[in-house]
Formats: sequence, structure tokens, C-alpha cells
Amino acid sequence: DECDGLHGEETPQTDPIENLTSIQVLVEPVGRWFEAYIRRRNRNLSASFQELEEEESSSEEEDDEEFQLQEHPMLRTLDPKDWKNQDHYAVLGLPHLRYKATQRQIKAAHKAIVLKHHPDKRKAAGEQIFTFCTIEILSDPVKRRAFDSVDPTFDNAVPSKSEGKENFFEVFSPVFERNARWSSKKLVPYLGTAESSFEEVDSFYSFWYNFDSWREFSYLDEEEKEKAECRDERRWIEKQNRASRAQRKKEEMNRIRTLVDSAYGCDPRIKKFKEEEKARKESEKKAKVEAKKKEQEEKERARQAELETARLAKQKEEEEARQAAQLAKKEKEVQKKAIKKERQKLRTTCKNWNYFADNEAESVKMMEEVEKLCDRLELTSLQSLNEILTSGSKEESKAAVEKQVQEVNALLQKEKEAEVQARQAARNAEHASGGGGGGKGWNEDDLQLLIKAVNLFPAGTNARWEVIANYMNLHSTSGLKRTAKDVINKAKNLQKLDPLQKDEINKKAFEKFKKEHTSVPPSIDNALPSERFDASSGEGNANPWTTEEQKLLEQALKTYPVSTPERWEKIAAAVPGRTKKDCMKRYKVSRVHAAGSCDCSTASVCRCPRRWGWTLQKTGLHWHQNPHTTT
Repeated sequence: DECDGLHGEETPQTDPIENLTSIQVLVEPVGRWFEAYIRRRNRNLSASFQELEEEESSSEEEDDEEFQLQEHPMLRTLDPKDWKNQDHYAVLGLPHLRYKATQRQIKAAHKAIVLKHHPDKRKAAGEQIFTFCTIEILSDPVKRRAFDSVDPTFDNAVPSKSEGKENFFEVFSPVFERNARWSSKKLVPYLGTAESSFEEVDSFYSFWYNFDSWREFSYLDEEEKEKAECRDERRWIEKQNRASRAQRKKEEMNRIRTLVDSAYGCDPRIKKFKEEEKARKESEKKAKVEAKKKEQEEKERARQAELETARLAKQKEEEEARQAAQLAKKEKEVQKKAIKKERQKLRTTCKNWNYFADNEAESVKMMEEVEKLCDRLELTSLQSLNEILTSGSKEESKAAVEKQVQEVNALLQKEKEAEVQARQAARNAEHASGGGGGGKGWNEDDLQLLIKAVNLFPAGTNARWEVIANYMNLHSTSGLKRTAKDVINKAKNLQKLDPLQKDEINKKAFEKFKKEHTSVPPSIDNALPSERFDASSGEGNANPWTTEEQKLLEQALKTYPVSTPERWEKIAAAVPGRTKKDCMKRYKVSRVHAAGSCDCSTASVCRCPRRWGWTLQKTGLHWHQNPHTTT
């Protein structure tokens, strides 16, 4: 009031300096702004939040005031029982808002219809139109989402590639915008424009290729589980509904995928990006090729430089070596000329002195000694000797020459003795080692046994040298065990011998063989040799088998068992004068006699158990005369 009084009354004009007085006014805060301030302080909220809250409430109030209901023209003819096939937004008068309508708007629309078409107001006319369950569906978020998923006004069409090639953005932009309502995520990227960057386009297609849709099709269930009479029927209905929902969901996702694929195939930006990527890769590839080519050229230049450096170094070394060789050659030529000169001087001087001899024989001998001095003495020795011969008398010269001859002869004798000793040492070492065979001595018997084994087991025999070593260990009388390595070394050593040495060894072997066989008295008459009755004159040897041949056959049967390849050829080779057929027939006849199945009356001489004592062993057939038999 005081303030109003001050402002309402007229005051005389006075000097401002005189009116400077302190005035205190008591003000009580009131109004809606103060109320808002108190609310914010009590609730610990900021002014921006309060303003946003007020703006939202005011916008909702404005929307409630601005939206208008569009009454369904066929509202009076709708059947409440056919509620599932009706457009609930149209029934409430919200066909223009549909899924964008808020709960406040839905409630307001329902309130308006209730006030207008309530049954109490239509009793007089006998109308019963207010029996719909629209408000129950649209007020329940779950049921409303189910109805929105099958909105009859939604366009599920997908443009083809041919439609989108001409006007891509005009054709596909509205399609993606209306399908964005099914996204579970609120921030849905737009299709963009022709100037959109690669990141924006890539983000757009990544979102739609991984599209998460909340759209479901429970509203289209053909059976209602609430109508089931029992639990089994309810389960069956739920199973059928789940299957149909899954099928429709799959079709919906295929539709979205087809939409995205069509847009991706028609998008001119994708084509442009691919061309840019191709050009970039070509550029990178070309740059790599150029870099590789440049690197190879650098390597080639470096290699050529290294080769040139090596060539120059080698050329320098060769030049130095050539110069050194020329210098050495010159020095050698000089030395050679000097030696030749000194030798000629020595020959001339000795010739002038008549080689210090009184007769021709001594002169010839001294001439040979002088030539020996020319060949053996070095340049310095020749020069010293020539100086003595030039400056001294004949006796001094002769003494100097004879002294030099003695020294040269002594040196030659030492060299000859050293050579002889070396040869003797080598010969001793060879004899000590037996000429091979791992340091084990080889006597004449072992050498002959080795030669025989090598002939018995030719090249190609399996494990030939092991077989030969076993054969020698079995038949040798020296008691030494030979290995395959010893046998190989000795065989190689025998091959390296001179023909004279081989002849000497063979001669010794023959003499030994002759001595052994001549020392035994002949027993052919006492042995009663068997006779051959089955051999023709044109096959093999028709002579009777002697005791010696029988022993050789028995030994060969021992040496070559049944598993030996080409057994009978080797047995025949071990029995001189007998063929393979002779040995085989002799063996068969011996087995028949050993079995006692022959007829003694068929031959004048027979060796069956009644006349002879036979021993049939695993390694061969052995027999001896039975002294107790009378026949």
C-alpha cells in the first residue's frame, strides 16, 4: 500500500540530492513463480527440469485441447461380438493419430464417446451401441502393442529394385520411416541423402541388417486359451499359437531383410563407395607394385655395385698376383740363368783340370760326380765352389770338389735309407694287420677259405658279407672270429694285389692241396664206390662217385641249407667234375638207400643199411662201412 501510495500521489519536483533518503519496504513473495521456486527447493530439482515438466504438461494440455475426434461413420452398425476385426482407433475417433495417440488422448476420446453414446441416454431410442471392448485393448500396453502390430492401415509393401533405381531416395525413404515404428531402439538412423558420408551409410545398413523388431502377432491368434475347458486343451492352444506367431515373425523378418537388400542393391551411394574402394585398392596395389619395383631396382643396383666392387677387388688381386708371378718368374729366370752359368762354369773349370783324373776311367767317374753336383747343389754352393776352383790350385780345387761330392753322396745315401725304412715300416704294418681285416692275422688256410667263400657266395646274395663271415667262423681252424667288415677289407686288399702276388698265393695253395691229398693213401679199391645205372652217356659224369667226392658233397650240403637261393648250382660248384644233375641224383639215391627201400639184388654193389652203416642228419647224408656185416 505504501508503494501504491508513493506511485499514485503527485510529488513536487525537488532536487534529487535533497531526496536521497533510505526507504524500507516489506514485501511478501506470492505468485506462481514463487510457488514453483518453493517446489523446486523442497524437491531438490533444478529450474530446467521444472520448466521441462511444465512444458510437457502444457503441451499435453494443448494437445488435449487441439485434437478433435472423428466419429466413426459406421459406429451404430458395428457388432460388439466382432471386436477383433474392428479398427479400435476409428471407434474412439482417433484414426488420424492411431499409434501416436497418448493415453490421455485415448481416455479423453473414450470419455467423449461415453458422454455421447451412453446406454442411459439411448434407452428411449432403444439403441445398444456402447458395448465395445475398445478401451480395454487400447488402455492396456500389452494388448495395444498386439493391436498396433497388426494395424490394418499399415503398408507392408516392399519396393522392388526396378522401382528404386530411378528415384531411390523418394521411393525408399518413406518405407524406412514407416517401418522404423517397429524398432525396439528409439534412435533409428535415417536413409540420408546422396551426400551422406560412408560412416553414415554404413551405420544405417548395419542398423537395419541387425534390426530388432518388437512387432508380434498374438492379436491374430485363432484360438483363445481362456475358452479352453481343461489344462491339456489350453496347452494345445498355446502350442498352436506359438507356432503361428513364430511363423509370422519369421515372415516379418524376411520382409525387413528383403527391404534392406533391395535398398542396398539400388543405393547409388553403395555403388559409388565400391568404385572408390576399388580405385583405392587399385591405387594401393599400384603403389605396392611401384614400391616393390623400386626396392628390387635398389637391390639390383646394390648387387651390381657389390659385383663391381668384387670384380675390381678380384681384378686387383689378379693383377697383383700376376705381377708377383712375373716378378717371381723373372727372379726364377735370373736364378736359373745364374745356376746355368755357375754349372757351366763348374763343368768348364773341371774340364780344364781334366776332371782331376790321371786316366780316362777316373775322368768318366769324376764327370758323373760333377754332373751330380750340378743337379744337387744350390746357387750359393755352386758359387762358393766356383770361387774356390777359380782362386785355388789344382790340389785345392780337387779337394774342394771331392769334399762336395762326399757330402752330396752322403745326403743321397740318407735319403735312400729313409725311403727304404719307410717302405719296410709300411710292409711291417701291412703284415701286422694281415693286409686288412681289422688287425687280425690271416694265415694261408684263412685266405684260401675266404677265396672259396667268395666264390661260393657270389654278388647278389642276401647279406653276402655276413654270410661269408659266418661261413669262415664256422670252418676256420684259426679260432679267430671274423666280422663282415674284416672280410670286406681283406677281400679288397686281395683285389689290389699284383698279379705276381696272386699267382704266388695260388701256387702255395695248390702245393698245400697237393701235399694234403698225396699224403693220404689211395683207398678207392677199399671204398667200394657206387656205380651209376640211370645216367646216359650224354649227361654229366658217368664215373662212379669216389670217397673224396662224397665228402665234398656232404660238406656242400652242410654249407648250403635248403633256404639258400640257387642251392644246387652252388653245391655243384663245390664238387669238381660233377654237374647239378649228378649232385641231385646222388642225393636222391642216398636218401633211398638211407631209408632202406632198395633191392640189394639189383646191383652188384649197394650201400643200404644191410651192408653199410648210414647216418641221415639234418645237415646232410653221411655213411660209413659196417664192419660187422658179412654180405
